Amino acid sequence: MLFIKNHETACIVHHRPLQLFIYICVILNPGMQSRTKQAQRITLIGFFGNFMLSTFKLIAGIAGNSAAMVADAVHSISDFITDVIVIAFVKVADKAGDEDHKYGHGKFETFATLVISVALLLAGGGILLSGFRTIMASLSGIEIGKPSYIALIAAVASILIKEILYRYTVKVGRDINNNAVIANAWHHRSDAFSSIGTALGITGAMFLGDQWRILDPLAGVIVSFFIIRIAVILGIPSIKELLEGALPAETEKEILNIIHQTPGVIDSHRLKTRKIGNIYAIDIHIKLDPQLTLTQSHDIATEVEQRLFNKYGRGTHINIHMEPYRRGGVEL
Repeated sequence: MLFIKNHETACIVHHRPLQLFIYICVILNPGMQSRTKQAQRITLIGFFGNFMLSTFKLIAGIAGNSAAMVADAVHSISDFITDVIVIAFVKVADKAGDEDHKYGHGKFETFATLVISVALLLAGGGILLSGFRTIMASLSGIEIGKPSYIALIAAVASILIKEILYRYTVKVGRDINNNAVIANAWHHRSDAFSSIGTALGITGAMFLGDQWRILDPLAGVIVSFFIIRIAVILGIPSIKELLEGALPAETEKEILNIIHQTPGVIDSHRLKTRKIGNIYAIDIHIKLDPQLTLTQSHDIATEVEQRLFNKYGRGTHINIHMEPYRRGGVEL
């Protein structure tokens, strides 16, 4: 095992051909603390890891007479597409508002997450269709070729490496609160799931006899359902956000509690919320004592705004409308 640690980042690999992967980890790690750079760095690590792993799996699949491993390699190659998407979109998403995007570019990140979920859905569907066709061919009497040890070694290596990439990527994604990076981490794990199915199928085909070679495509079909499920879990929230869905009810309740606990706020209504990338947008009408001066009312609204900033971050978009409190239609 090779182990390198710079500050808090560790890159662990188990195979000598991946020394270039370690080199990339070391070069890209230092001191880049901004959210965008962290997202780009972890995605680049995954990109180069995918490149080496996909190449090895493709060679092993061809040399080892394993159609399942070749398909698994093609699945890994699909990760390149998502890595490029994340690298491109995360940088754009972190840009401040401009003339064309006054609320910032956060939804580029949401769109990237949706694209990744679609890629996962297509990959899962492709594995499902391919496995089903192979099963039907086997049942009709067509013999499935026996794979060799190099294909099994590639499958085990893929499981280990992709799980490491998943754990590292999802940790960074959660630390920087970046849904696109988290989605890309799940793409790594989906590849690990695919390799588990491939490993089981190859093992069965190698050691249980010719009649059990159908285990390879059957395992692939089962794994495809897990991949499709992950795609749906990631895609639905992105679709909801792009369609201007409100924040969860618990979050809106929390927002109202913060507002109502601010001194001077008597009541509120017309709360509207939505998500823009990793930030919140909040619109609210607060009701104040009509005897307050404009300056006093403004100070209360500023305090509400500050409390929301403290809770949800300085990037939160907050729009507060002040109006006099009336009871029974009579201004107090």
